[in-house]
Amino acid sequence: MEGQVTPTTKPRRVKPAHLMCGMPLWGICGAILCSYLAYVSYAHVRQGEFTWSHDLLSIVTYAVWVLLIAGLISETRCLRERRFFFLLFANFTLGFVLAVWADAPLEMVRKVREISSGLWALAAIASLVVTFSPGTVGTLDKKTE
Repeated sequence: MEGQVTPTTKPRRVKPAHLMCGMPLWGICGAILCSYLAYVSYAHVRQGEFTWSHDLLSIVTYAVWVLLIAGLISETRCLRERRFFFLLFANFTLGFVLAVWADAPLEMVRKVREISSGLWALAAIASLVVTFSPGTVGTLDKKTE
């Protein structure tokens, strides 16, 4: 059997369809944290605090969060989870842009703070929806392997 080649293939990595669905701990933690951040954003708007931090640490932190959330979006196949992570991605991207853009007009920063507050509130709701939903409905890929 010298001339016979045996195929050696690596088994495909199977991505789990759900990172958060049906796991109350992650969903409830996400809802609590997003609710807190919605409140903080709203408090900034209510108190008229429209400044944004432009230091290097803030810029790097936002960049890391944007990359992390983009990776999580690519790893999940559940539509509900993708919506949740997309809301987080949008919020951190807005934060990154304003952290980099030091000369942003005050009116623009105010609008972004208002939008951010709404996005955090929507993310909190999306996190609860993900938490209390079954893990098999709403996947992008219905194949089971």
